[in-house]
Amino acid sequence: MAFCNSCGASLTPGTRFCNKCGAAVLASSPASAGPPPAPAPYTVPAPPTNAGQGGGALKVVLIVVGVLVLLGILGVASVGFFAWHVARHTHVRQEGDNVKVETPFGSMETTKDPAEAARDLGVDLYPGAEVMKNGSSSASFGGVRTATVAAESSDSVDKVSTFYKTKFPNAMVTTTDAGRCTIISNDQKGMITVNIEAEGDKTKILISHVSTKSGTSDSSSN
Repeated sequence: MAFCNSCGASLTPGTRFCNKCGAAVLASSPASAGPPPAPAPYTVPAPPTNAGQGGGALKVVLIVVGVLVLLGILGVASVGFFAWHVARHTHVRQEGDNVKVETPFGSMETTKDPAEAARDLGVDLYPGAEVMKNGSSSASFGGVRTATVAAESSDSVDKVSTFYKTKFPNAMVTTTDAGRCTIISNDQKGMITVNIEAEGDKTKILISHVSTKSGTSDSSSN
């Protein structure tokens, strides 16, 4: 249905002049006007995909994993070469009860001879004490030499402690507890530690001597 633009009267389709007010009907006025078309719904565009960025991150992860694997292989190879080098230059010599191990870093020697063990210790063994099986050893690493002797006696802890206290009247440390005594002495020859402890019906004596080349040379020069 069309309507007059001037008075709003209803017009017959195809009429050029209004029957009521005589106004000309505009050609732009449609013969039958309908409701305006509804606007198309707005569609939110989908965000762009980051396929290229994801592929780059995966490559970085693979590169890092590859580097870690390569470093692990190199580490294992280095440890293997080091072990092979040490094993190749390590020599074990045995003469009776004496065993000597020589390595690129130093040497270690064990002995059951009380006299030899006492010589390295720099202090006499307790009279009548017996060196325990595999109880004496000496080691040299660089400029440091260590000698250790483990012995046992049938005398009491107090009696053995009195003997060694007279040997080291100026000891740095002297501690005495029930069934135990420790004496530590330090001089130009090095450090001597004496541990005396009751073990069953025996008294266990452990003596260690740590010396350096400089200390040995000083004592020999005097």
